[in-house]
Amino acid sequence: MNNTPSSNRTHIGFFGRRNTGKSSLMNALIGQDYSIVSDVAGTTTDVVSRAFELQPVGPVVFHDTAGVDDEGELGLKRVSKTSQTLERCDLVLLVNDSDISSPWEEMIVSECKRMKKPFINVRTKTDISPENCTECKVDDYPYVSVCVPEKTGIEKLRSMIVGSVSRLSVDLPLVSDLVKPHSNVMLVIPIDREAPKGRLILPQMQVMRELLDSDVVFTVTKEQEIGYALKDVLKDKPDLVITDSQVFLKVDGEVPPEIPLTGFSVLYARAKGDLREYVAGLNAIDNLKEDSRILIAENCSHRPVSEDIGRVKIPRWLRQYTGLNLNFDVRSGNDFPVDLSPYDLVIQCGGCMVNRQLVVSRIQKCRDFKVPVTNYGLTIAFLHGIIRRALSVFPDVLEEYLENQEKLGTGRQG
Repeated sequence: MNNTPSSNRTHIGFFGRRNTGKSSLMNALIGQDYSIVSDVAGTTTDVVSRAFELQPVGPVVFHDTAGVDDEGELGLKRVSKTSQTLERCDLVLLVNDSDISSPWEEMIVSECKRMKKPFINVRTKTDISPENCTECKVDDYPYVSVCVPEKTGIEKLRSMIVGSVSRLSVDLPLVSDLVKPHSNVMLVIPIDREAPKGRLILPQMQVMRELLDSDVVFTVTKEQEIGYALKDVLKDKPDLVITDSQVFLKVDGEVPPEIPLTGFSVLYARAKGDLREYVAGLNAIDNLKEDSRILIAENCSHRPVSEDIGRVKIPRWLRQYTGLNLNFDVRSGNDFPVDLSPYDLVIQCGGCMVNRQLVVSRIQKCRDFKVPVTNYGLTIAFLHGIIRRALSVFPDVLEEYLENQEKLGTGRQG
């Protein structure tokens, strides 16, 4: 469990004003003095994250955040980090040492409601001030009072966290529902220059693991060996081919049209984001204008190479497709603009390195700003004219896409 990637863990965050007991509470829940605790307001100056195994739900990450009421130039930067953490949390613990909600608590509640995040109201320091919880309850959301020094309420809070996490929506599968036991799948994996030497990248490894768990037989090949594999290695034609989207066009030409073909990033569009929203976002490509601004949002913080997919290839293919001078901004890691109004399109990476909640929060922000959003693999399939084939493994989504194309009168994409 200690090796479970952060992207596969449930993220739980402690949020509230300075000095409300967030760090003490996290230490009490994990049973370790992990976060620094002090009576001085603003002791937690950056997000402190701790991977933990929460029985019986499994691997989680606890995030102790700086107070949302922090002040000054540095304080505002800390608050910005706290806001970014809120976006990726699956469950929010709203920590308040008072029975009265201030505008700060109301702001957190408002953001949780906007992003449809569950939260628990936690009233701390009940040993210092008497408890009267009538005013600090928010609607019908769970409420619990705790006293860390006296260790009261901690187990009740733990049980409430377990209950809330158990009710969270289960992550969607990558590929297991698209195949049957003993299916024959071919994985086309180019040697990615950005992958560490001797290793494959996370999406490929996760798809392989899910195929193994589904009792599927799969073959792995580079794009140059597809013809040889199909003709001389495989006895039967594969039931499905999954490729890195960077070589979509070549693989499409090598794999017979009757064999279903899709990409790793297309699978992640569903598992980590919102496939229908992403597909709808493709329509914005044909509506781009001269000097339109596009945000490339990737969650990796790798060292870019000369043919980087987000910084080089997608911008080049978009300019070639549209014939327009387009402007691109690239944001990596957890860096995502607060204001999306300058953008005509957001192209999100697959999201393999982060949890689904972060990607869903970004999609919701795009909706709030009415900015179309799609992802890397779908964009590449669209620009290469093979979006229909890439979506063929999701027939209901493909049908909706074709119906929308007919209504829009485009029908340009094959």
